Parts: sequence; C-alpha cells; structure tokens
Amino acid sequence: MTRTALAAALATVLTATLATGCAGDANAGGSDTVTVTVGYQSKTINTVTAGTLLRSLGYFEQELRKRGKRDGVTYKVRWQDYATGAPITAQMTAGKVDIGSMGDFPLLINAARGAQLNRPTRLVSVTGYNLRGGLNTVVTAPGSKLRSLKDLRGKKVSTSVGSAADGTLVRALERAGIDPRKGVRKLNQQPSVGASALQAGSADALSQFVAWPGLLAFQGRAEALYDGAELNLPTFHGVTVREGFAKERPAVVEAFLRAQVRTTAHLREKPVAAAESVAGATGLPAEVVYLYNGAQGIATFAPALKPALVDALKQDVPVLKSAGLVGAVDVDAFVDDRYLKRVYGRDYAKALADRPPAPRGEVWLKDGTTQTYESPAGLLAAVAGAGDAVRAAYVPDTTTGTPWFADKAVWVADGSKLLPFVTRAAAESYAAARPGARTVPYGRALREAS
Repeated sequence: MTRTALAAALATVLTATLATGCAGDANAGGSDTVTVTVGYQSKTINTVTAGTLLRSLGYFEQELRKRGKRDGVTYKVRWQDYATGAPITAQMTAGKVDIGSMGDFPLLINAARGAQLNRPTRLVSVTGYNLRGGLNTVVTAPGSKLRSLKDLRGKKVSTSVGSAADGTLVRALERAGIDPRKGVRKLNQQPSVGASALQAGSADALSQFVAWPGLLAFQGRAEALYDGAELNLPTFHGVTVREGFAKERPAVVEAFLRAQVRTTAHLREKPVAAAESVAGATGLPAEVVYLYNGAQGIATFAPALKPALVDALKQDVPVLKSAGLVGAVDVDAFVDDRYLKRVYGRDYAKALADRPPAPRGEVWLKDGTTQTYESPAGLLAAVAGAGDAVRAAYVPDTTTGTPWFADKAVWVADGSKLLPFVTRAAAESYAAARPGARTVPYGRALREAS
C-alpha cells in the first residue's frame, strides 16, 4: 500500500471512529441508525421517570420514532442498569453513556470528573426530590442498643462513599458533634452489601438512599435511627448528559426530556399503577415503591431545575471537597436548563413554581384504592376498621413530614392525640418535652384510635 493510500485509509478509519465514538456508539447499526445509550439505576426508585418507569412505558422510543421521521434516521435506545451513580459517570466520561440519572452528590462528582477529563457533562433536569432531605435514612438492626445518632461514635457504619446517603451521614454526624472521618468506622459498600453487613452484625448502622431504608424496614430487617429530613436540606436526583452529545444531538436530549415529562405526568395521575409497574421491573415490594413514589410519598417528582435545588447542590460542594472527592465545581456552568425550557415553553415558569403538597396519611387497600387522612388518629381508626383489607398504611412524621409505614413508626400518645415519628429518638424527644406524653406500641395506638 502506498503512503498516500495508507494515509487515506487511516483518515477514513479515524473519521468513522470519531463519528461513532462521540455519541456512545451512536451510529452503531449503520449510517442511518443512531443508538442512544441511557444509564439508569432501576432500584434507586426516585429516578424512575428517567429510568425504570420511563423504559417500561416506552415514551422515549415513541418520541425518537417521531424525531426519526423528521430526521430520516432510525433511533435506537440502549438501556444500561447500574447500582449507583459512580459507574454511570465512568461510562459517560468514557463516551459510552450519553444520558444518565443519579443523586445530587454523584451529580457533582459527575460534573467534576467531566471537567477534569475535558469530557464535560450538564445537568438538564430533576427526577425526584425532597425539600427537607427525607430521601436518605440511617437505619440499625432491630433491637439495636443504638438509640440516637450520637450513639454511632466509634461504631461501624456502612454507606456508599460519594453518594447522597453518604452526604447525609457526614452532615448528620457533624451536627451531632462527631467527626465523620475519625469519629466512626465508615465502611464503603454497595447498598446490598451494606444491608447484608447490617444483618450479619458486621456493621452497626447503614446510611443509604432510596429504596434501601424503606425496604429493610418493611421486611423487618432494620429500624430507622435518623431521618435525613432532620437536616432540613433539599436532596434530589437528576438527569445529566454528555455536553458533546447534547451539542451534536440537541433534539434527542429534548425528546428524552419530553418523555420524562410525560412519565412524570403518568406517575402523578396513576401512582398505584406506576408503583406496581416499578415493583414488577425491579423485584421491590410495591408497598416500598409506593412509600417513596406514591401520591403522598417521600419523593416529589418534577423535572424543573428549581433554584432551591440548585442552591442545595452548591451547599453540597464543600462536603465533597472536605472528603477529597472533588475540587472546585462550577455548579452554575453544570446546570443547563435550555433544553427543558424548550420542552415546556411558556409553562416552565409554572413548573418552577410548583410545590409539593402538604403531607397527609394514606391507606392503600387491597382492592387497589387509596384514601388520604388529615389526622394520624383518623388514619388509625380507618386501618382498625378495615382490618385485613389494608395493604399498606403510611403516615407523615410529626416533625419532619417524612412518610413512613404506620406499623413501623414510633407512636406517641399525647393526651387525646396519637402522633407518629420515623425514629425512636425523635419520638422520645417529643414526649420528654411534654408532661404526660408517652410512646406506645402500634397495636395500642390502633386500639386507642378505634
């Protein structure tokens, strides 16, 4: 082969490589086929509007079919499921995942790694959020002698370092006067490994994100020690895209966001059906999915990039910097709402102003219907009256508003009032401040309400 012919051949190979590599093998399958790779976390269920539920509904594929007719291109979607956000970030910076969803702390690591490797990413929407931080919880084994967060000093705590739950643990320990680096023995473990460690006794506590705390409590394998909502700091999950991909195919990013908006509307309109669908796809109990994603669930689903959430992201940066996980992160440059604004049009201002409803109790009956209650006593009376017809009952914590399973909550009788709490520490603190108030078992609370 002559030098000229060799140079021409290499140029052809290089051109083809760049064309496919810049969009996560986007043109795999032929020049008229574009494959979009989406990284998601099926069991991190407050990302379902950008992952599990979106995938099952097929809305993204529908939007891409319509886009493809205009572009003269066949779009295909490759879904890749991960346990945490870290591997999604690794795949995005390698150019192998185009769109990903993850929690607030992993999002910042995503931004930092992208900038460090000159493979920038952009935050384009939110999936589920909680304005007080209730998506993360610290739990202990049933019957543990640990009564409050202060009891964790010197103990072994399992978490996923760099995750939103790790961020909650760090902040909570600091507020309790415990050095998060030296005051506890932190075990960096995947959620499933941490759950096993807690059960085996090799970890004294577990700090994790949805749906692990609720799942373990539902199964009787854990009790809540600390409600993340006590921090009163927003936590959320969001959607990030590779900047190169977004610039090359902005219409695909908008198609994804339109599909996410449609999925969010479906979840809000049909929360029970959505919970059953996610349960079927993940193997999680539907009752646990509904705790987080239900009509009165811990997570509020809304794609808009609200200023309160962006501000919370900025407050997260120093926590990650102190742990040595990131350097400086330009949050304002990372947040990019131009695609979402085009999807919403004039309705974006309304979406930004949308707020979660006031927390209320809810009973899910076995016939598939649900009923909300303004007072805990009213819910207890309804549960007592319905008997075996009840599939699950949820009550908001008296002080934080975090929904929890009624039969797993810690109840306080205060005169004629029956009040639920996620943690024993919060219940005992409330009762200690009110003469005559006392904690009571769930069965007794039911009898007193009926």
